[in-house]
Amino acid sequence: MSQKGSVEILVVGNEILIGDIQDTNTNWICKLINGRGGYVARATMLRDIPAEIADAIRSAIIRGVAVLFTSGGLGPTADDLTVAAVADGAGLELKLDEKAREMVKERYDELFAQGIMSQGGLNPAREKMAWLPVGAEPLHNPVGTAPGVLFKAGRTTIICLPGVPSELKGIITTSLEPFLAGTFGNGGSLTRAITVRCNDESLLEPVLSRVVPQHPRVYIKSLARTIGETPELDITLTVTGGDEGERVQSLDAAYHALRNGLTQIDIDNWDKV
Repeated sequence: MSQKGSVEILVVGNEILIGDIQDTNTNWICKLINGRGGYVARATMLRDIPAEIADAIRSAIIRGVAVLFTSGGLGPTADDLTVAAVADGAGLELKLDEKAREMVKERYDELFAQGIMSQGGLNPAREKMAWLPVGAEPLHNPVGTAPGVLFKAGRTTIICLPGVPSELKGIITTSLEPFLAGTFGNGGSLTRAITVRCNDESLLEPVLSRVVPQHPRVYIKSLARTIGETPELDITLTVTGGDEGERVQSLDAAYHALRNGLTQIDIDNWDKV
């Protein structure tokens, strides 16, 4: 996929960059997009600094990124600044969205009825989560209280999601599914791996440097391990995009070329998956 059709991820949160919380959302989104045949070109982490978030949004729009995910900073507290900064970067004003406002109210009413919250309804902090960029679509959050946000800025679709992993996954797998299906269609990804009885990547390099250019559609990568930990290495082969038949054909051709090359240099290998 070209740069214009790429996906980028912007992770926002001081807690990530000071090491209090480990970012798992990027890994999960990358697997999701790759599995549907997409191409993640870049992932960036930023602190809760509105000017820097806005600059990152502007840069992505200028690059013509197809889809930009943000995670973090959608909550009710004063340090949840992402949506306002994203709107600034996209050159849009914030507006109280009535659909989002109703989503937030209904969610707090549900949580109050379940005995999870001490109060239902809205207050100023809760209503803050319903202020969206003009023209944005709120995405129902089946796990938490902050709606996701979906809107278009130039050629870039921007999707703002909460940083809590369960909430991010909940929105993506439910409310965002129609967008993902329309964007990536029936595209997919296929991966195979070879486990090699060799712990020295330098011995594999002659084969890899010959096979990789011959199969440009297939991403071939040897996975290094700590020296002395195990007497073997894994080599993964991944192809994304195209129809299923094309993926299988491309992967099989690269796989057999790699197996033949390893045999020629007298390295034992066998299938792992």
